[in-house]
Amino acid sequence: MEIHFLFWVIFAALFIFVFFLDMMYASHHQGKINIKAAVMWSVIWIATGFAFAILVFYYFPDGHTKSFEYIASYLIEKSLSVDNLFVFLMIFSTMRIPDEHQHRILMWGIVGAVVLRIVFILAGVQLLQMFSFMIYVFGAILVYTAYKMLSSKDEEIHPDENFFVKLTKKYFPVKTDVKTDHFFVKINGKKYATLAFITLVLIESTDIIFAVDSIPAVLAITHDPFIAITSNLFAILGLRSLFFALAGILNLFRYLKYGISFILLFIGVKMLISGIVHIPVQISLIVIIATLAISVFASIVIKESETDKEKSKRKK
Repeated sequence: MEIHFLFWVIFAALFIFVFFLDMMYASHHQGKINIKAAVMWSVIWIATGFAFAILVFYYFPDGHTKSFEYIASYLIEKSLSVDNLFVFLMIFSTMRIPDEHQHRILMWGIVGAVVLRIVFILAGVQLLQMFSFMIYVFGAILVYTAYKMLSSKDEEIHPDENFFVKLTKKYFPVKTDVKTDHFFVKINGKKYATLAFITLVLIESTDIIFAVDSIPAVLAITHDPFIAITSNLFAILGLRSLFFALAGILNLFRYLKYGISFILLFIGVKMLISGIVHIPVQISLIVIIATLAISVFASIVIKESETDKEKSKRKK
């Protein structure tokens, strides 16, 4: 118990330090970060996430198994995060947010994502502990999500149809013609929500849907709140840098959606048959790594069609 508590302290200190380091870097770099710098910082944050896995392996109780659970959960969340960033790109494009305003909206979007992850994971673990049948419910959700992701085409963003945007407009008058990255402005003594705030609402509502899909996937790998939370938060770390890096390497992830669909299907089936067949976490990790590798390899090898090129241009 003391070792477990110590790891919570180490994680909290490490994550807060690197998270604020990332946020400080964001606040000192207005506008779009160049691709080289974005890729460099993305590599640093990914390396930090894997370094924590080494710490878990050597010093955490049952570290051998827990480190595999951590890496599998981390890779799932990271790959889903990359897919979710494509949606963020579409949101910024649809809302016509200038480059110099994007980083602040992303920063607060990531802060919201951190809070959402912790709440969703703790709630999910509690549900699994209270109701054993929830594992089958989560499994069914993942299978349905895999089908929906595989069968759906690239959807356009319609802000006015978003429930949370409608709710925001119900309580706040909106001023969309004010060019600012502040979420509220006061004009003639009256407070208005800005386009930046509506964009943040869109991003956070998207992240809620993303969390509903991703948290069951992690809980299929581990029921340990520490492993689930740490893998999730380290996967979120550096998303801002990864967002700007994606602008230059979109072609490397053209088939990621299909890889993620297969991973979610595999994990969903794993949960549904868990009462009959136990699939070791090592097998799950091999499937996840192999699927992601094949997705990226296919994106590199298979020539991009003219239709795909047009889609990439629209996302940018």
